[in-house]
Amino acid sequence: MTMNIGASPQCFFADTDAAALLAGERWFAVHTHPYGELRAQTNLENQGFRTFMPRRHKTVRHARKLRTVESPFFPRYLFVALDLERDRWRGVNSTFGVSRLVMRSDLPEPVPRGVVETLRASADERGILRLADKLKIGSPVRMMAGPFADQLATLEQLDDLGRVRVLVEMLGRKVSISTAAGNLFPLA
Repeated sequence: MTMNIGASPQCFFADTDAAALLAGERWFAVHTHPYGELRAQTNLENQGFRTFMPRRHKTVRHARKLRTVESPFFPRYLFVALDLERDRWRGVNSTFGVSRLVMRSDLPEPVPRGVVETLRASADERGILRLADKLKIGSPVRMMAGPFADQLATLEQLDDLGRVRVLVEMLGRKVSISTAAGNLFPLA
């Protein structure tokens, strides 16, 4: 089951200064209930927390019909900006839709610096990742969907319709595979 997630009005920032972390803030990962990402995001924002949930377009087939929906890039996860000294971060765990903050012993574990910032820079104003814009012929990529998910490949060809051809190493030789550009994650 895939849920169609709409954009929350507060989750994205029009200018980069408003999006920048304040002194003492870091991004933390929030683990949500199944299909509860949007509910968790909305409830956290209603409490005054800044959140970011990267999304991607995903093609879903049901009853011989194809449709494209927005789905979380990291199912069951979103990011929240917190200053552990200033914010009442323990309240995040009791928020509807939230399973728990990702912790290390008794404190939340911050996401490494630059990870969320890079994702936000690759996203449009609705939070949809535009990774295909960063694809270059000959560059290494990771396949994110289909039977070759998590395989490393080399981008061989890119067309204007969003289709790509990649070279995947299988059984000691390189095999050419065609897929949608949105199924690739650029590594370079």
